Amino acid sequence: MKLFARTHADQQQLARLGAAVRTRLDADPHIHKLPTDKAEIYAMGAFLDETECWQLTAMIDMVAQPSTLFSAEDAAAGYRTSYSGNLDPHHPVVQMASRRIDDLLGLPSKNGETLQGQRYMPGQEYKQHCDWFHTSEPHWKVEKRHGGQRCWTAMIYLNDVEQGGETLFTHLGLQVTPQKGALLMWNNARVDGTPNEMTMHAALPVIKGSKHIVTRWYRVREWA
Repeated sequence: MKLFARTHADQQQLARLGAAVRTRLDADPHIHKLPTDKAEIYAMGAFLDETECWQLTAMIDMVAQPSTLFSAEDAAAGYRTSYSGNLDPHHPVVQMASRRIDDLLGLPSKNGETLQGQRYMPGQEYKQHCDWFHTSEPHWKVEKRHGGQRCWTAMIYLNDVEQGGETLFTHLGLQVTPQKGALLMWNNARVDGTPNEMTMHAALPVIKGSKHIVTRWYRVREWA
């Protein structure tokens, strides 16, 4: 999969939002910053309790369909083999989780995409990718109108995986093991608002058991 094209789309908004969230997270004693100066990646344990994780896991299993990609070529190559689905934004548990992430990051709820659930069974994976949109690709014309670039990513692990399923930041050599209820967050841009290729990451194949997560991506403007 190709790296990001050098672009300045939404650069000022990305820099502004990045600074605001960075200041907020750095001041929170419950949040841990991963040991790298090449990307802004944070983690927080016990963000959701066991019951909340179980409820979201059950909701994912009800809506999960083969995961899609913007690129038909990547889809055909088995780049993403998980199952996923958007969760009902009106469900009280989904609203609770979404608002709790909004409050932690200090980002407007209207900028957050619908909480998406993902399920990985043995052998399933999502090869290295970034959450930043390639502005040279055809889908950018649509995404530009639907809130623009993604600024921050927030991902919650809903279960401990028996074996495999780690999140690997491939250019940094940082690997995060799924832990039930833990929240992983990162800025998709550099401090100056340009795309940060160092956020390239992969969901490593599950070897034993299953892996359930929910992800909320934030745009620089209201997501439509």
